[in-house]
Formats: sequence, C-alpha cells, structure tokens
Amino acid sequence: MSSRLADGIFKYVPALESLRTYSLDHFRRDLFAGLTVAAVAVPQGMAYATIFHMPPAMGLYTAIVMTTVGALLDSSKQLINGPTNAISIAMLSALAVLPEDSWIGAAIMMALMIGVIQTSIALFRFGDLSRFISHAVIVGFTLGASVLLLLDQLKVILGIKSMGGHHDHFLVRFYRTMTEGGAIHLPTFGIATFTIAMAVAIRFLNRRLRLGLPELLIAIASSAALLAFVDPSQSSGVRLLDPVPRELPAFALPPLDWNQMRTLSSSAAAIAFLGLLEAMAMAKSIAAKTGQKLDMNQQCLSEGVANLAGSFFHCFPGSGSLTRSYINHACGAATQWSGVISAVGVMGTILLIAPLAQYVPRAALGGVLILTAFRMTDPKAIVYYFKATRFDAIIMIATAVSAVFVSIEFCILIGVFLSFAFYVPRAAKIKVNELTITSDRVIREATESDVRCSFIRILNIEGEMFFGCAPELERQLQAFEESLPDTSQLIVIRLRRSNNPDAVCMHVMENFIQRMKQRRVTVMLSGVHAAMATTMRNVGLDQLVGPENIFREETEVWASTFTAMKKAYAQIGTARCQHCPNRQIAQEERNDWSYMI
Repeated sequence: MSSRLADGIFKYVPALESLRTYSLDHFRRDLFAGLTVAAVAVPQGMAYATIFHMPPAMGLYTAIVMTTVGALLDSSKQLINGPTNAISIAMLSALAVLPEDSWIGAAIMMALMIGVIQTSIALFRFGDLSRFISHAVIVGFTLGASVLLLLDQLKVILGIKSMGGHHDHFLVRFYRTMTEGGAIHLPTFGIATFTIAMAVAIRFLNRRLRLGLPELLIAIASSAALLAFVDPSQSSGVRLLDPVPRELPAFALPPLDWNQMRTLSSSAAAIAFLGLLEAMAMAKSIAAKTGQKLDMNQQCLSEGVANLAGSFFHCFPGSGSLTRSYINHACGAATQWSGVISAVGVMGTILLIAPLAQYVPRAALGGVLILTAFRMTDPKAIVYYFKATRFDAIIMIATAVSAVFVSIEFCILIGVFLSFAFYVPRAAKIKVNELTITSDRVIREATESDVRCSFIRILNIEGEMFFGCAPELERQLQAFEESLPDTSQLIVIRLRRSNNPDAVCMHVMENFIQRMKQRRVTVMLSGVHAAMATTMRNVGLDQLVGPENIFREETEVWASTFTAMKKAYAQIGTARCQHCPNRQIAQEERNDWSYMI
C-alpha cells in the first residue's frame, strides 16, 4: 500500500489511525467503557424507538450499525452515535403527516435522505459553518424537546388511549388524549412509578458507593420481573413490548417513495442539521475536557455515512448521544474503538436475551423516557444563556417555544435563522475613519479637534468587506466625501485591516473612486494584502486606480502608508497648506520616522 493511499485511509477513517499507537492499556479502557455504554444503549435504543412507534428491534439495530460506522469515522474519540431522544422526538413530529402504517418504511427512507444531506455538507466542507450557529439554539431545542417528550409519554405511563389523527398538531393530539383517552390505568401507572423509583435509587447508590451499576437496565428488568411475579397470567392489562427477534440487522435496500420524499424533504433537512449540531456540540464539549483537536468536516462525514449505512440495515436516523458519549468519556475511553466494542455488546445482548424483551412493560420504557426528559434539561445552561445577552435569551426562548407550538424539527430552522439574523448585523461592522500625521511625524487616528490638510487626506478602512457591510461602507464613504474641501487633490486609503472583500463592497469602492476622479482627486491604496490585490485585479479595480497608486502590504505596520504619503507629497509638488506637519516630508527617508498605531 502506497504511503499516499495509507495517509488517505487514516485521514478519513480515524479509528484506523489510532491503531498506530494502540496499546493494551487503550484496549482495557475501551473495553470497560464500551461494555458500560452497551448496558445503557440497550434500554435507550428500545425506548427511543418507541417514542415514534418503531419496533424496539430497530432501536437496537441503530445502536449497532450507526454506532459502529460512526465510531470508525468519528473525529472525536469519545462520541457515541446511534439512536437519540432528540432525533426520535423530531421524527415523531415529522412522520405525523403520514399514515402510521407507513412510518417504518418512511423512517428508514429518512435515514437515507438525512445521510445524503449530511454527507453532502461534509463533501462541500461546510462543516465549519456550524460555528456561526449560537449554542443557544441547542439549549432551546433541548428544553422544548424535553417538554414534548414528557407530554408525549404521559399517555404511556398513565395507560390511556392515544387520540387524534396524524394530521392534528401535537398539542391537539395531547389535549384530546388527556380528555378523551379514558381513565388512568393504575397497574400501568404503578409499573411506571416503580421503574422510575428503581432507576433513581440505583443512581443514588451509584453516586454514593460508586458501584457503576447499569441503572436503566436494572430498573427495566426489575419492572418486568415484578409484573411477571404479581401478574403471571397477564390479566392486569399492562401492555408489553412486541417480541424482539433474535437476529442481527440484515442488509436490505431502503424503500423509496417519491411522494413521501417530497413531503418529508424539509423535515429531513431540519433533522439532518439538528443531528450535526447535536453531535458537534457534544464532540466539542468533550474535546474541551480532553484537549483533542477536532475536524468538523470529518465529524459531519461520520454522521452522514452512519445514517446512510443505517438505511441499508433497517435503522432509523440517529446522531451523537449525549448520555452515552458522556458515559463513554467518564469511563475512560481512549479511542473510537470503544464505540465498536459497544456495538458488539449490543449485538451480544440481542443474541442472548432478545426473547425476554417481550416481557418488558411499555410503561417501564415510558418511565425511563420520563426520567430522560428531566435529565435532558440543564437548568444552569438555561439560566446562563438567559442572563448572558438579550440575543441569547431571545434565540433560546424562541427555539424552545416554537418546538412546542410549531414543530420540533422547524424549531431548529427558526433558531438557525435567528442566529444568522442576529449575527450578520453584528458581524457587518466596518470602520471608516480618518488618520492624521502629527507634528512629530506619527500617524494616528484623527480627532474632531485635529485640523485637516487642505490637499491630502488619509482614510483607514477596517473590517470584513462583505455584502453585509456594503450599505455602512457606502454611507461612511459618502459622509467622508461630503467633508472634502474643493482644494483636495489626493486621498490615501489604508486597507491593511480590510478583509475578505466581495463583489458588492468592491463595487462600492469603485463608485467612490469614480466620483473622486470626476472631482480630479487621485486615490492611492496602501496596505493592500494578497487577497485584496487578487480581488481588485479580478474586478479591474487595479486598472481604475492605476498600478502605480497601489502600495502592497509590507512587513512594517505603517511602511506602505508612509511610502504612499511620500509619493502623495511629491505629486502635489511644493503646494503645502499651513497644517502640513512637515513641509519637507517628500524628501524624508521612511526609516527616520517613528511609527505607532
């Protein structure tokens, strides 16, 4: 294998790269972490599948295929992919527009659609754009999702019948279920309460005694055992899970229905983006503790390929799991192979105890999801973002409220839109200010009390010269133009700190220079860096100004500006106004000047 090919494989399959330095200690840490994660993944996978009425086996399949593929391609060494509560809640909302008997095929097709979208984002290297999305979106989404999950699972733990059609809004279905779904089924409610109490008690013991027991798995198993003991004939009416086949996920082409694809396309885009935000937020959070450097495009690729692969093995969409990733990190996982070991652990569980799943009460999984809803929410984060800035508070609240009152998938788009709506005006700040030369030959920012030269003016432009700044740039240039006296002969514009010029701002600059030419005022440009020079050359601005009037950026901060000033004074000859700091400036050597900003 050539070294170039090997480097390419290691780059796109980071898990293989980790084998170069893999040790027995790494394996020991990965084994312990992976098996611990598997103990949590089994009940979570089954529970998250039931959120949007999928067979529990599909949740386990997703915890095998997505976790394996994601681990092999993950940039993060500790992130665990697979079924998540956030994606499942979003899927419940997305699939509500279809008849329920078509949900399984549609969910598999959604995994394909989401995988294609996420992989495309990675291939076009748009992964880093996520940094422009406020984390307040994730906090607001999590808050809204936890409320929806809590409301949705109330019918399960209360044992009442679900009411309302699939075209009804979630809140309409919830209201009808609570008012028309019948009386509370006490045995069902008792099983759910017992499950929650068991999980809370084991969690308390784990924290006090550091036992490391799988609280959710034990709570669910205990509920099943309790029901079997008190109601061996199953006459109480407590609903159980459907049988889980003792078989591993098999390859099958995902179903394709073009009408459904068109109907679900906007939801697929929203969930794809949600999955990336969710995974990248957790990967960054863990990396902040481990010091690992992440490749966000590679992280997007791992999410996309994992969903793509899952669609060929009867999986529904997933993402990075908050709880399983943090458990993986807390247990000391060293590399991505802990995720592969976790998937193997889930496979072993299916082969060994799958037939026992049919004895698990649905109310037990409902109790687990009620606990999850409370644990999803981070009160400290909510308070932090509420207090931080008005923008953060608005984004968080709008995302959370729209999750409940609009839909869970579109709340992400609303949050993303607000992020850009608030970010662009704040980023579109450009500073246009005059500079002056003092009597001791120092260039500094001009103040209102400084008397301007009648012949030469120095202008400084700082900021991102993209389309968002164009109106402000034009306004400030016009204000400067109006302040010019009729005696003006030359303007030096310093562009050293002007970055990322685009066509719109270049057009504004071109119009300004054209107006100056009409007034017989020469424009010189100093501090022109390589990117600016390339863009000027592409749009022909260098020919409009004249190559002889463009002074490229130099090592010393003010060097090119002083060079431009020397030429400016030479060009106007002996003409000097009474305010010129040095009438012999044209003859001075640049190195004799003292520079300061």
